[in-house]
Amino acid sequence: MRHRGLKIGITTAVLLLAFGGLLWATLRNGTEYYEHVDEVMAHPAQWEGKRLQLHGFVVPESILRKPDTLQYRFKVQNNGKIVTAMYTGVVPDTFKDSAEVVLKGTLEPDGFHVQADGVMAKCPSKYDPEKKTLKTASAGM
Repeated sequence: MRHRGLKIGITTAVLLLAFGGLLWATLRNGTEYYEHVDEVMAHPAQWEGKRLQLHGFVVPESILRKPDTLQYRFKVQNNGKIVTAMYTGVVPDTFKDSAEVVLKGTLEPDGFHVQADGVMAKCPSKYDPEKKTLKTASAGM
């Protein structure tokens, strides 16, 4: 009887340690915060260097592209707070002035550095507030 209880105890301890180690290894590098620009820029020092998904709106006429490159510099705002973002890569078709965006990257002292493929621009809504209905693609055909 004593050996059986000891085996069960050791097996349980090994499984708990393995599960804890796996959980720690998974979450250690995978933690990513989802925040709005105004929340981050209220206390930027506490967010520097942390992996973020940053939600906001592209400031009109702020998108600058370096000639003959895929390097972009633009501003993103929410509730009056603004951050400058830097990105190198192909942007989605829906990325334009006033577009709602979610950027993946890290906040650094010089601005928000967006990782590769880290720009997600929301499709503009086709909601018509006058008619309070959604327009459909077949409406114009």
